[in-house]
Order: sequence, then structure tokens, then C-alpha cells
Amino acid sequence: MATPHPEVSEASCMPSRWPERNPEAIRAICDRGSGLVDLWEASPVRIESNIPLTDEIIDTLFPGNPLLCCGWSRHRFETRPRRNWHKMDRLQLIVPNPMTERDGITLEGKSSQHTLSNTGPRRFLVIEQDRGDIDEQSAILIRLAEKAPLALVVHSGGKSLHGWFHCEGVSEEITKPFMDYAVSLGADPATWTRLQFIRMPDGLRNNGKRQAVYFFNPNVIT
Repeated sequence: MATPHPEVSEASCMPSRWPERNPEAIRAICDRGSGLVDLWEASPVRIESNIPLTDEIIDTLFPGNPLLCCGWSRHRFETRPRRNWHKMDRLQLIVPNPMTERDGITLEGKSSQHTLSNTGPRRFLVIEQDRGDIDEQSAILIRLAEKAPLALVVHSGGKSLHGWFHCEGVSEEITKPFMDYAVSLGADPATWTRLQFIRMPDGLRNNGKRQAVYFFNPNVIT
């Protein structure tokens, strides 16, 4: 489950109410029989190397030299231009949207490199589920991919999958109903917040487990 950053207040950044979880809809999707194997087989690019490919993946997700906020932990992070990040596979966390400036101002009026004020427009909306096994989560991501372009699926190194949906330039009139639907299928609403840290693709979690990439479709990224 994603833990909201302490600088983010629910009242200022997130809707006051999200849809209730819909067990019947979840069951209907999971009864189709799709699972992790189907997600893996549907991937246009398969990451099978034992050598982490984090840098290559990040360059595809974020072309050019944007400012990226990445973290070794939730309390140790920096915002740097992409070309100033090296060996990104050693990192746990990343904000899935480029930053506009190196520093911003927190809700408490303090300077920080990880704030809503220096987070740019949404490039990816990441869906993380905090219930169900990996096959059930895969089935739901496959269903959501029928409604929005799925670019990446990353295993958290724990018990969840993170599905990256490309949405740059898409208005909240479209992304918010999509997020509502995902929440009704068990998604954690915390990832709606643009500055929310999520798991670094092919990175290394603090428990020593690799945050493996199970699905990668560069074709939907423009």
C-alpha cells in the first residue's frame, strides 16, 4: 500500500470521497482467468536480463533531460536533471511525473525537493492495488489497459504491482473517472497525488528484492 507523503494533506490534494470497492466487479474480472502469465505474454518488450535495465527504462519513460525526483527511501531523496542520476537501479522510489524546479515549498512553508509545488503536470497515472494476489492484480490491470494506455507494470518487491498508465496532456475530466474506476476495483487512491513516490522500475527495494518489470510497452509513450 502506498503511504502518502507527510507533506500531502488529503484535503488539499485528494478528493474527499472515493468510490467504494466493488467486489462483484472484481470477481467478474478475475473470473475471466487472466493472470500474471497473460500480462507477461502481452508485453511488447520483455525484460529478461539479470542485469538491471533501470536507466534504459527511465530514458524511455522520460526522454530528454527532465528533472526527476528519486529516493533511496521516503526520507532520503533528491531532485536532479536526468543526466545527473547514475545507477538508478540502486534507488527504491521515483515520482512518476517530471518536476518543474529543483526546490519547492511544502504546505508548512518549508523548502524541499519533493513537494506538490515543484511537481509538474501528470505524465503517468500509477495504479497500485493493496488487495488480492498477483494474478488478481494482473487481471485488473489487463482490464484497465482496455481503457487507457498501459506503459509499464512493476512489481513492488513486496506484494503489489504498479501499473503505469501514460496520460500526458489528458485532462482530469478523463483521468479522474478512470481513477475512480480503478479505486472501485481495489486501487489505492494515494497514487492519485502527483508527487506520490512509487517503486523504481527494475530498482532495488530495501529488503534486497528487485522491483521487476513484468510488462513494458514503449509504443504508448509519446
